[in-house]
Amino acid sequence: MNLEAVIEGLLFVVGEEGLSLDQLVEVTGKELDEIKIALTKLREEYEKDSRGIRIHFLGDKFKLTTKKEHKEFYKKLIEIPGTNTLSQAALETLAIIAYNEPLTRLQVDEIRGVSSSQMIRKLVAKNFIKEVGRSEEPGRPILYKTTHEFLDYFGLATMDDLPKFEDFKEPESPTNMDLYDSKYKEEPVTQEEIL
Repeated sequence: MNLEAVIEGLLFVVGEEGLSLDQLVEVTGKELDEIKIALTKLREEYEKDSRGIRIHFLGDKFKLTTKKEHKEFYKKLIEIPGTNTLSQAALETLAIIAYNEPLTRLQVDEIRGVSSSQMIRKLVAKNFIKEVGRSEEPGRPILYKTTHEFLDYFGLATMDDLPKFEDFKEPESPTNMDLYDSKYKEEPVTQEEIL
């Protein structure tokens, strides 16, 4: 097992939440000294000019982050028309935050049923959501809220202009519908039409 590769993958998977030394020891089953050596090697590798990300130690956790010296390119990427569209997953995440703000990433995950860390990073990068503080929950996770850019993008003056839940009606499902009774009925075919 290549411990550096495992740690790199773990940091990528957890995204902005990062991992503490204790968590890395628990997940990998390796000794603390081995983890520290592997992290030091990884950090040195990421500091090279040929790499676009680095490992930061923020809030008692190690996290993969982009290099500040490349921020002008990240801004350009966001401004390119094709990259400014929102995927279904991004729209779901944004709607959950908009209707329930402020929320932590874990709260969004619970509602969506899947990890939202990547979507939240994208929405922060596009300036549709922002960090607005820390929750009182254990670990004091980051709270997210929508921005003025979110309102502008969707043509809303205030959050009060969001559609109400009552406006979203589920289509009525037909009850006791006969499987053979459909608007697509077979027309009888004559012998002449077959020939």
